[in-house]
This record gives sequence, C-alpha cells and structure tokens, in this order.
Amino acid sequence: MSFIELNNLTKYYSGTTEPAVRTINLSIHKGEIISLLGPSGCGKTTTLRMIAGFEHPSEGSIVIDGNQVFSSNNSVPPEKRGIGMVFQDYALFPHMTIEKNVMFGLNKWNAREKKKRAKEVLELVGLEDYGKRYPTQLSGGQQQRVALARALAPKPNVVLMDEPFSNLDAGLREKMRYDVTNILRKAETTAIIVTHDQKDAFAVSDRVVVMKNGVIQQIAAPKEMYRCPKNCFVAQFVGKTNLLTGVMDDDLRHIHTHIGKVSLPEQWKEQLENVKLSIRPEGCQLAEEGAYCGEVERVTYGGEYQELYVRLHNEPTLSKEPMLIYAPNEQDVEVGTIVSFDIKPELIALVE
Repeated sequence: MSFIELNNLTKYYSGTTEPAVRTINLSIHKGEIISLLGPSGCGKTTTLRMIAGFEHPSEGSIVIDGNQVFSSNNSVPPEKRGIGMVFQDYALFPHMTIEKNVMFGLNKWNAREKKKRAKEVLELVGLEDYGKRYPTQLSGGQQQRVALARALAPKPNVVLMDEPFSNLDAGLREKMRYDVTNILRKAETTAIIVTHDQKDAFAVSDRVVVMKNGVIQQIAAPKEMYRCPKNCFVAQFVGKTNLLTGVMDDDLRHIHTHIGKVSLPEQWKEQLENVKLSIRPEGCQLAEEGAYCGEVERVTYGGEYQELYVRLHNEPTLSKEPMLIYAPNEQDVEVGTIVSFDIKPELIALVE
C-alpha cells in the first residue's frame, strides 16, 4: 500500500480561472525519495505546500500513512501531519545554538529526551561536534544539514524540501546531493523534494515527477525518464536533445526524417503517421564512415565534452535546427569541419 496518496489534487487561487495545480494523482511508497521537477510557475511548490498543510486544496484528498489529512470536509493542521520541512533559506534561528535549533520542534519531549534526540540527529548529519556553535559560524552546506537534522528530529512521517540546493555553489551542491540522499537513506525517511534543476532531481530521487502548467507530464525513474521521455517538453527539460519529425516505415522499426532514415531501438507496436523523435546528443557518435554527414557550424566547450552543432548535407532547408552532437575533448574539431556520425538507437525515443 502507498504511504502517501494524492488524489485528484487541484488548487485554484482567488481571482484566477486556471488552476495552479490540476488533478494531481501521485502514490509514494514508504522510504521513497521523490522529486517534483519543473520550471517556475509549474505548480510544484504549491503541491508541496498543500501536502504540508500551508495551502488548502480546492479539490481532492491527501492521505499520509493511512490517515486522511485533507478532504472536502476535513483538514488536519500542519503541526499534526507528522511532516518535517526544510525551507529554501534553511530558516535557522541565528540567536540559538545548533543544538537548540535542532530541539526547537520537540515541544512534547522532556529536556533529557530533547538532548538525546538532538545528539542522535547531529551525529546522523555529521555535525555532532557543532552543537554549541551558532548558524553564522557554519558554512552553507553545514547549515543545510542542520536544517535537515531539525526536520528529522521529531521523527516525521515525511520530510519536505523546497529547492534545498539552490543557495549552494556548484562544487558544494554536488557534495550535498550525496550527503542529503545518504542522510535520508540512513534515516529511512520518505522525502519529497521540489527543484527546477534536472541534475538535482536525478541525483537524489528514486522517481522524478515532471510538471508543467500544474499538470504532471511524466513520472519515472531518472534513467527511464532520460532515455524514454514521454513528450517533447520532458525530453527538453531533463537534458539537451534533438527533436525530429518523420514518417514511420512499414517495418515499424525505421523513421524517415529530414536527416535520413533513423532506426528505433525496437520495433514499434503500431503504425504511426506523424512521428516525433528525441535523439540525445551523446547518442550521436563521430565515425569515419558514419551514416550521417554534415558541416560543423558551431563548437561549444562543455567541460566534459565538446558540443558540436552540425548542419547535415542532405537537409532541404536552413530553417531546421542543426544536430547537436557531443564529441570527446581530445578530438580536434573546428567550425567548418566536415564530420560524419552514427546514431545509437538506444538513445532514440518516440515522443508526443
């Protein structure tokens, strides 16, 4: 049975005709880490706030650990939902020590139990020696771990995290993705994380929920979502891609496009008239005698690879976008170079 159930969850704000969130249905298992991923205004934070009890849904219901915390005739207040919250700015009290920050939500615990629990969660987040310090004496990553320790201290049913990595620089951000995931796994905590960053979502999540205009576009494990995006929006939002249109061959295995015939990873189940393809740039591999050939229009250094924008020779019009190909840095490729490449079928997906 699912640990958290969102059923037909919808939210209208006053003075608006379009809902901020439309008919969200989502089941989350105990101990699972879920990311709500999407651009600003897609409804992900509104969804998180409805689960927390900070916003009242216009329609639908919310069930947490078998208890209905919201329905049309019932609403459990936020403090009684068994939820730990980690805010984007951490919301630590600067005048309190780290230990007192962590103990803040333990109102019904006696002094001895509070101290013991604070020690336990500070050990869990690797800050057992920092209890007597103040938030201003800690780095951004340490402050984030304190905020997570405070959320975990009351032993909540679920931890909600709103853009937890957005205030961190690139190097620390990568480390904190690992640290936060590791802490949540050790605590065996169910968690829902809101983010607009695909790398954050993919690094920490068991499943990712992509949203657009208040509607869920796809729910999938990170690898599945990247390799098999459901539609054009998802394909472009979770990574760079080449979007092509074409006509399906009678063999249901090949698509005729403006760059030539492209092979699908497997035979399709039915004939389709108008087909859209997503081809990941790393699926296009340079080869001396590749099936596709073109001239490099632009080269961008991407750190781990070069991004080559290639105008194919057989393209009928320049109005089409050039193909994006990832090439190893050790290959010397300049603008104007003629390159040929092959496309790996396993990184091709049919999209809506």
